[in-house]
Amino acid sequence: MARTGPAERPLSPHLQIYKPSITMVMSILHRITGAALFFGTLLLVIALVALASGSSAYGTVQAIYGSIPGKLVLFGYCWALFHHMCGGIRHFVWDTGAGLERGTRMKLAWGTLFASLGLTVLAFAAYLAG
Repeated sequence: MARTGPAERPLSPHLQIYKPSITMVMSILHRITGAALFFGTLLLVIALVALASGSSAYGTVQAIYGSIPGKLVLFGYCWALFHHMCGGIRHFVWDTGAGLERGTRMKLAWGTLFASLGLTVLAFAAYLAG
């Protein structure tokens, strides 16, 4: 028998179906921070190339990174790095089969957020102090 119309299959649920939860938000942020790290690594490459190019080029990069907009970008990159790391640890814990209960999943998700913010503040405080 020939098919005359589209196959009748269930459609995948989407964001309009699911009520947002902290684990959903952390999963989305994990993907976003992964992409941000890809592009943000250019900041590190620029600094290393400038360092290899001489004191004048490195001084220019230091001035840019030391400005208020530069520090905000570096703060965001630092947070993305720590958030992605904490999210990866959370996923590693889940890969062991632990932490999959609803309450534990929520605690791990909130822990990812607070740990990444805390580590970022600590790292930036050390950066600004030194």
